[in-house]
Amino acid sequence: MQKKVLIVEDEDLIAKVLSIRLENCGYKVIVAYDGEEGLEQAKKEKPDLMLLDIGLPRIDGNTLCELIKHDAETKNIKIIMVTGKRLVGDMENAFSAGADIYVNKPYDWPRLLAHIKTLIE
Repeated sequence: MQKKVLIVEDEDLIAKVLSIRLENCGYKVIVAYDGEEGLEQAKKEKPDLMLLDIGLPRIDGNTLCELIKHDAETKNIKIIMVTGKRLVGDMENAFSAGADIYVNKPYDWPRLLAHIKTLIE
């Protein structure tokens, strides 16, 4: 069965590139451009994994991660934070919110893909 990945990213180009790369690897991809839309899509689509930016409009990535991980219907979704935030505190906040993995932008595609496969394959 095809694995589903939800990308929640407000930068259109990053969302498009990730989407194309993941589709080329055989994943079904859903894209949301803000935290509120990301929450709706997570509840509706029940993806296997979310790639989540921290600096999102409407609901930030850490809050969205907490909402996903504290909801019985969505708590098993794996979450990789993909963000430009590089402070140790940002990473700690992401893990406190329930993130499984934290990846800095610009990301290394082979490494990011390896993380994805480790979490959902």
